[in-house]
Amino acid sequence: MSLVGKKAPLFTAKAIINGNEIVDDFSIEDLIGKKEIVLFFYPKDFTFVCPTEILAFQEMLPEFEKRNVAVIGVSTDTENSHLAWLSTPKKQGGIEGVTYPLVADVAKTIAANYGVLGGDWDYNDSGELVFDGAPIAFRGTFLIDKEGIVRHEYINFFPLGRNINDTLRIVDAWQFTQEHGEVCPANWEEGKDTMKETRESVAEYLSTH
Repeated sequence: MSLVGKKAPLFTAKAIINGNEIVDDFSIEDLIGKKEIVLFFYPKDFTFVCPTEILAFQEMLPEFEKRNVAVIGVSTDTENSHLAWLSTPKKQGGIEGVTYPLVADVAKTIAANYGVLGGDWDYNDSGELVFDGAPIAFRGTFLIDKEGIVRHEYINFFPLGRNINDTLRIVDAWQFTQEHGEVCPANWEEGKDTMKETRESVAEYLSTH
């Protein structure tokens, strides 16, 4: 079930912050009321598609910060795995230089609560508890507003890397609607026309585009 329009599940977990510091009690609740949050899940450390996304978020981090948006990454790896990957140079497949928080969802409860865990526990024919699927996170992306409400989400299967530019576009669209009370049509980007939520204004917009 979609989380859009609902309270984002809160969590407290171990994380790496500033690229080199382990904290035991990182919580998104500390950001509620202060910033909007882009929370993204990725499958595994030390893989191939994941570092391209993580480094792309880092490259665009100044743009998110300029919009008062916090970026947080989550996977089911341990905090020690995160730290080792953060300490590995990019030329060796690492993500050295990433400064936003990477959360360790070792218990897989955060991914499960956000609906992005790649499987679930079940019993087989012998009555044994087994995991059906992949016990790692899909590539889920969530925009959480300052009140802690999820305003956007999308989830990709493991091989499909996400578009970080489009995540920033969604942030811009959301912030524009909040500031101006207008809505953003298909393929809207910052600087393009928006429309009022009336039948007449929609008709006028469609007739001129």
